[in-house]
Amino acid sequence: MNTLTRRRLLLGPAAAVAGLAAPAFVRAQSDWPRKTVRLVVPFAPGGSSEIVARSIAVELTKQIGQTVYVENKPGGAGTVAMADVAKADHDGHTLILGHVGTLAVNPVMLPKQPFDVDRDFVAVTLLARVPNLFVVHPDVPARTLKEFVALAKSRPGQLNYGSAGNGSAGHLSMEYLKLVSGTFITHIPYRGTGPQMVDLLAGRTECGATGAPASLPHVRSGKLRAIAVGSAARVPVLPDVPTIAEQGYPGFETSQWYGLQAPAGTPEAIVRRIADECNKALRASSVTERFANDAAIGVGNTPEQYAAFIRTEQKRWGEVVKRAGIKPD
Repeated sequence: MNTLTRRRLLLGPAAAVAGLAAPAFVRAQSDWPRKTVRLVVPFAPGGSSEIVARSIAVELTKQIGQTVYVENKPGGAGTVAMADVAKADHDGHTLILGHVGTLAVNPVMLPKQPFDVDRDFVAVTLLARVPNLFVVHPDVPARTLKEFVALAKSRPGQLNYGSAGNGSAGHLSMEYLKLVSGTFITHIPYRGTGPQMVDLLAGRTECGATGAPASLPHVRSGKLRAIAVGSAARVPVLPDVPTIAEQGYPGFETSQWYGLQAPAGTPEAIVRRIADECNKALRASSVTERFANDAAIGVGNTPEQYAAFIRTEQKRWGEVVKRAGIKPD
């Protein structure tokens, strides 16, 4: 009996199964991608989601030898795009940009969705966290959060804030601020951050909370005034703008986040291959430089870590939705 045969007998059937499984796992990884990859963004162009998705798509295209194209598909607080991707082939060639609104808020706000975010999708990786900027139009007579809260209390319901839609990160952030500050500010939902910004810049709404990439250019140009950041720490690109926690609301934190989901049933090997490629893309200088300029923070993690993160966010924001009484359009 030779050494190899003796070793196989000693290791037993488990080793044989592992030996068969490993090549299958590798083969599944090597089967992706076979064609163009469609990355669906469940919002209109012009917001933080667009910046994150396109930055990653460009880098992935370079890495995997196939085009990764971004398709904006707004509507129904993200449910239109989610329903589409839930029914797509589970081969890794259709992905969707996951978001706090679609994954953590809608399950509570929209209990009768035509899909289940936990059952019909698989977590791939967390791509980025984006601090929210709380901004006002320059005509608003408030230069600090304290002054803004005092103004809102003196004019209950008369100030309007826009958001990318019901359940969007900006909607949640402003409702969270209203809860802790005891203010009444009227919500105007739009179909995406782009349309929201058009009216804010024109002065048709007075304030809002958006991901930093969407509002930073306008803050820098003086077309908007930043009165606070929602992250736990100040952002390097706006070092003089204090956090909400610093301005009298300890523990307040709200950031947007974006990850990748694939349709349920996508082979584990392909999910891990996509996660690995995304983690590599997040380290590319083109992505890190773009993110740094827009105050976005690249993350990148395993499918298991991302799934655990989603569960935590579902619990946290589900409570905000219930307390604030957030309802669909």
